[in-house]
Amino acid sequence: MIARLKGLLAEVAADHLVLDVNGVGYLALASGRTLTAVGEIGNEVLLLTEMQVREDAITLFGFGSAAERDAFRLLTSVQGVGGRVALSILTVLDAGELSRAIASGDKAMVARANGVGPKLAMRIVNELKDKMGGVAIGPATGAPAPKGGATEDALSALANLGFRPAEASAAVGAAAEELGPTATLDALVRLALRKAAK
Repeated sequence: MIARLKGLLAEVAADHLVLDVNGVGYLALASGRTLTAVGEIGNEVLLLTEMQVREDAITLFGFGSAAERDAFRLLTSVQGVGGRVALSILTVLDAGELSRAIASGDKAMVARANGVGPKLAMRIVNELKDKMGGVAIGPATGAPAPKGGATEDALSALANLGFRPAEASAAVGAAAEELGPTATLDALVRLALRKAAK
C-alpha cells in the first residue's frame, strides 16, 4: 500500500498529476483543489495517497491534506460512489464544507458535483450523516483540533451549542491554529463560532 509520495511535479492534467519520485513517475488522480494547490511543474510536492486495487486496474488517488483523504475514504464507502465521483465532490466542496453539507442534510450542495444526481446525493447525505460526525475531519490544512486544555473545553462548548463533532473539530482546529497554543477558552470559542458561521 502506498500511503504518501514526495517528489517533483512532472505533469499536471485536468484530472491527474504525475510525481517524479527518484526517477519513477507515479500517476495519481486528484481533485481540482489538489491539482490547483500543487503549483508549477518542478515544484517539490508531498502527496498523501490512497491506492485502489481492482481486478482490471490499480489506481492511485492523491490528496493535498489528510482531511481531504479522510473525506475521500468516507465518500467511497457509500455504494455507488467510486473514486472519480468522490474526487468530483471534493473538487466542489472541501472536507469542511462537505461535513457541514452532510450535517445539515443539504443534498443540493453535494449534487453540485459532476456525476452526482439527486438520488446519489441523498444516499451520500443519509449514509454519512452519522459517520461524518464520528470522524474528526479537520480544517483544510489537515490539522484536526488538538486535544487538551482550552481546546478540549472549546470542543465541548461547541458540542453543547449543537454542533456536530466534525464541525466543532474543524472550527476549533482552525481557531487554535490561528490563535496559537496560548489562546484562552473565551478567545477560542469566539473565533471558532465565527469560523463555523462562514
